[in-house]
Amino acid sequence: MNRLLPLLGFFALVGLLGFGIWWNTHHETNEVPSPLIGKPAPEFTLPLLYDSTKSLSKADLLGKPYLVNVFGSWCATCQYEHPILTAKVKPLGIKLIGMAWKDPPEDSKRWLARFGDPYDAIVSDADGRTGIDFGVYMAPESFLVDAQGVIRYKRIGMFTPELIERELLPELAKLQQAKP
Repeated sequence: MNRLLPLLGFFALVGLLGFGIWWNTHHETNEVPSPLIGKPAPEFTLPLLYDSTKSLSKADLLGKPYLVNVFGSWCATCQYEHPILTAKVKPLGIKLIGMAWKDPPEDSKRWLARFGDPYDAIVSDADGRTGIDFGVYMAPESFLVDAQGVIRYKRIGMFTPELIERELLPELAKLQQAKP
């Protein structure tokens, strides 16, 4: 009997760990609602990653919805999200804006050369101030902004094909229905 106790303890621990993993994959426990949902996106003017003599601002993007995707070369999860952005978000036809957050421009450029560039435009937020204005606290994060510049959806963490189907597509459909 004494020999079975460690084995039973091991199986109990594995069972608890398995339950925790199952729970986290079926319940969004890490979602923090953004106070910016339904409010105007913060004003910003940031240099373009590949030509810092030019910039992109919120005003430049008004008139059509867009998705801001915050990433960094230091972000391991961003590496896994990147092919999903290319395969699943890019074909949706919405403007995809990359925000290289808290990342030296040369590091961002090397990272994009290695993993690909799904973006329509990329801005550099090397000091992280614009990210703070958006309420970013980790990467990746994504913000769906409507044609009037109002944040309609925020995704904390990586997009998966399932999340795009379950969350992003319905939000895009709402924007389509709201068109005059």
